[in-house]
Amino acid sequence: MKKLYQSIIDKYYPEGSQLRGLVEAHSRQVADLSLEIASRKNFGCNPEFVENAAMLHDVGVFLTHAPGIYCNGTEPYLMHGILGARLLRDISPDLEPYARVCERHIGVGLTAEEIIGQHLPIVPVADYLPETIEEQLVCYADNFFSKSHIAPARSVEQVRLQMKQYGEGSVARLEAMISLFE
Repeated sequence: MKKLYQSIIDKYYPEGSQLRGLVEAHSRQVADLSLEIASRKNFGCNPEFVENAAMLHDVGVFLTHAPGIYCNGTEPYLMHGILGARLLRDISPDLEPYARVCERHIGVGLTAEEIIGQHLPIVPVADYLPETIEEQLVCYADNFFSKSHIAPARSVEQVRLQMKQYGEGSVARLEAMISLFE
């Protein structure tokens, strides 16, 4: 029986395409780390939900304009979480928990204040902060892996350095996640 995430990826990403290969490889890295942390920390998460959420967190990326990663859409790249959430909500209201993961995984989440203050091309402007443990897990794990090239996980220190460019709020949220997950 085909997994939920695979049915949705099959719908939007042509088999054998470079983008599909990249999205699936990146999402598998995020899923594996999310599942490993959930198991190690004994959060009581549903592993099937965590896997599906991690595998779907970037489902909207094909609608964005990021030619370096084979995305030939028209929307700004930072919109991929919002776009993925819309796709999932359009498929079924039952996918709402996965839609929330999509729209809340950018960086370590974003506040409306950060979107406005940093002039980020995200609409609608709102708070997109991960709330549930599963949302936080996928958000956190995503920061360790690049989509532009599949490589081993970054170190916690590398993620810290990367997050500094996004402001104090992002750094504080990352530090809270490190405390929770490491």
